[in-house]
Amino acid sequence: MKKIIVPIDFSEYSEYALETAAMLAKKNGSEILALHMLEMSDAVLTRSNTNTQMESVFFLELAKKKFSEFLDKPYLEGVKITPIVKQFKVFSEVNEVAKEHDVDLIIMGSQGTSGFKEYFVGSNTEKVVRYSDIPVLVIKHNPILTEFDTVVFASDFSEDAVTAYKNAKKMCATLGASMHLIYVNLPGENFKNTAEMEGRVVTFLKQADGDLENLSTVTYVCDYTVEQGISNFANLIGADLVAMATRGRKGLAHFFEGSISEDMANHSTLPVMTFKI
Repeated sequence: MKKIIVPIDFSEYSEYALETAAMLAKKNGSEILALHMLEMSDAVLTRSNTNTQMESVFFLELAKKKFSEFLDKPYLEGVKITPIVKQFKVFSEVNEVAKEHDVDLIIMGSQGTSGFKEYFVGSNTEKVVRYSDIPVLVIKHNPILTEFDTVVFASDFSEDAVTAYKNAKKMCATLGASMHLIYVNLPGENFKNTAEMEGRVVTFLKQADGDLENLSTVTYVCDYTVEQGISNFANLIGADLVAMATRGRKGLAHFFEGSISEDMANHSTLPVMTFKI
């Protein structure tokens, strides 16, 4: 893990993400790219009026100063950190910055959203999860003494989840974590009996690993929703992190079909790491 990007908005949640990134950076010798996106409109930045331009420059320099002060943290000592300031608050751009700098992981702090606001506004973290082509780690709490020793990887074990599973295995190896696989069986038209579930998992592992060495790490859970099944199992085994694949749906497809990974990122009390399908 050579580079980690952390979007910063000066909140306590972005500091949780920054401190987590520092812990991982020290463990893996990584560089942290601290990204701050200003809420300055294109109209303000391009307006020809001299006073307006001077005002824009003033606020840009003020934001850079505040950013520099925010990054003056004891836990960042010994860590290579590169500040990046963008002039627009467009969260799909985080993925572009990550690709430009060949970043391995995005870490974001989040307080999550719920209810009516979740459907019509959503959280900034959810937007990054939706657009990102690289893994996103979502942190909800102060990461004091956080170690990712036990990871739950939830999957539907479909063919298109193979790449996400392989990337999750690599990440777990980097973190030095053991990975537990989980399949959540739901009531209704998607319900599968034992033979169907096991057959699906066997086919998946043969394609992904070329063997069935990890078959013993798979747990089958029955619950009313995938989110509940993952959370209950993670709590049962004392997991430190939930990992899962995301299809990154956008627009109406996202509104009507939803995204389990985004729901987990919003609602889970445990850190959640997503991998793009």
